[in-house]
Parts: sequence; structure tokens; C-alpha cells
Amino acid sequence: MKKMYFLLFAVLFAGNTALWAQSEPRTAEDFHNRGMEYYGKNTYDQAISDYDQAIQLDPNYAEAYKNRGNAYYMKGDYDLAFADYTQAILLDPDYAIAHSNRGNVYLIKGDYDRAIAEYTQAILLDPNYANAYNNRGDAYRMKGDYDLAIADYTQVIRLNPNDVRAYNACSWTYNARGWAYMEKGDYDRAIADYSEAIRLNLNYRDAYVNRGLAYARKGDYDRAIDDYTQAIRINPNYVDVYNNRGRAYVGKGDWDQAITDASQAILFDPDFAGAYDTRAWAYLGKGDYDRAIADYTEVIWLSPNDAGAYANRGAAYYDKRDYDFAIADFNEALRINPNHADARRNLERARQMWMR
Repeated sequence: MKKMYFLLFAVLFAGNTALWAQSEPRTAEDFHNRGMEYYGKNTYDQAISDYDQAIQLDPNYAEAYKNRGNAYYMKGDYDLAFADYTQAILLDPDYAIAHSNRGNVYLIKGDYDRAIAEYTQAILLDPNYANAYNNRGDAYRMKGDYDLAIADYTQVIRLNPNDVRAYNACSWTYNARGWAYMEKGDYDRAIADYSEAIRLNLNYRDAYVNRGLAYARKGDYDRAIDDYTQAIRINPNYVDVYNNRGRAYVGKGDWDQAITDASQAILFDPDFAGAYDTRAWAYLGKGDYDRAIADYTEVIWLSPNDAGAYANRGAAYYDKRDYDFAIADFNEALRINPNHADARRNLERARQMWMR
């Protein structure tokens, strides 16, 4: 009986081994496809290993080079990614995605002109390639060419107006185009784009944040506060937004709420210089000069070359009538930034008061 069980086990094991062997990749395409599965699971080293096998079996497999480049890119190995995208293009000069992805490497390295050239080549090869327009828009925006960025983002939206699958991409594009409008100072169009991004994705945190910034720049602090509050509801640990909302409360003159929000940001990140600056403004508004000075001192400790922090601390000392300290801070602000108009003007005022 034992012998029969052993023979049955041996047959089953042999059968399972045969099935397992059949599932193992054998061809370049098999390895490539399994690499894609690993990539989809964010296991990039295993993906790269399979792409290696695919390329070894088929050295002319352009897609395997491109996808191995993607895995290297996701790992932050940008030079290896660039090499693979380049090899894919050598094997297939009309490979639009490889050109666009090579542009992404240039973009992340800050070489905007070469990135734009790659995206443009991708668009020439595939005029309906929405991602290439989107990425070129990013490159133009980072260069400060806002009109060209807006044109590219607009093209992305034209290409995907009714594609439900593209709503998330389009919401991102509206958000990005909104940022380009905001950088131009066109806050109303920025707000319109952020609103459209939110319509497409009601939980789009960054669109609420950016719309809040646009409202704040217009001086509409109540709407800014509403948007920041919505962003915090979506992500209660979003440190920057507490500080942004605190700034909006400063704009309204609601010093206590500003102090509460800035203090929350500091609780999350004790090295957040901007939050100390916001809280200092609120203390200054309340006339609590000692606490304002303490917070500006913290800003200076964290950012020693912040001319504005010296100028603001000098203003707090001035309001406290400590003119010696005020003069020292205004001088230091001017040493760091000789063109700091407030520091220069307040230095003269402090000198006059000191001489009385």
C-alpha cells in the first residue's frame, strides 16, 4: 500500500512539474510579458531581470528596451533608462513613446530644451499622442514659457474631451494649465481650470490647494480657506496646507486661527521654516512682539540666508522699540539682499528713532 501511495505521489509530482515547466517563460516575448507583470506590481528588479532575458534572446526587441528603460526610470536609474530608450530608438527610429520617455529623463534632469525636442519628435511621429503634449507642456511651464505650456495642455484636453478613461488625465491637465495661468497672473482662468479639475475628480486634493492659492492671491481669503479646508479633509496630514490656510487667516486678520494652523504645521514638521514665519506674522499682528521675534529667530536658524526673516524680525524689534536690534537685523537683511526695499526703508526709520 505504501508503495502504491509513493507511486501515485511520484506521478502527481511529475505532472505538476510538467505543468510548472510549461508555465515558465521560454521565448523573448514570454520573458517580456512576465516582466510587464512584475512592472505592474512595482517589482522593478524582477522586471529588469526578465527584460534582460528577453533582450538576450532577441537583441532587436525594441519594446523590451523601452520597458526596461521604464523600470530603470522608476528606480531612479536615469542614465540606464536613457541608454535603453536610446537603444529602442536606434532599433525603431519611429518609436514615439521611446522619444517621449527619453524626454522625461531630460525633464527630470532639468534639461528642458532637449526634453522639448524629444516631445516634439514624438508628436511629429504621432500627432495624437496626448502624453507627449502634456509632457511638453510641463517642460514649457518649468521654463517659464507659459503661453506655449497652455497651448500644449489645451491640445491634450482637445484630444480627450469625451473619453471617460481620460478624466483623471484631463483633471491633471486642467490643474497643470491652471498653474500656468496662475504663474501668468491670470487668476480667474486659473480658478476656472482648477474648478474643472475638481468637477472631474471631486477628491483631487492638489486642485483644491491650487485653487485656494489662486483665491488667496486675489485676496478672496474666505474661499481660499474653504478650499484649504477641503484639501485637509481629503488628507489630514497635508502639512503645507495648514500653513497655507494659516496665511489666509493672516490675510483676514484672524490672528488666533492663523496661529492654530501654523502651530499644527509645526507639530507635523518642526523644521518647517514657512510655518514659523506664518505664526510670527500672526503674533506680530496681535502685538505679541516677543513671540514674533522668537519665531523669526527660528526661521533664521532654519534658513540663515533668508533676508526677509531678518527684515521681519527687525520690524518686530522696531515695534518693540528695541532700535539697536532692529538696526542690526535690517543691516543683515541688506547684506544678504542689498535690494531689499523694506529693510532699507525701515533701517532709516530705525536710525532716526535711535538718534532721538
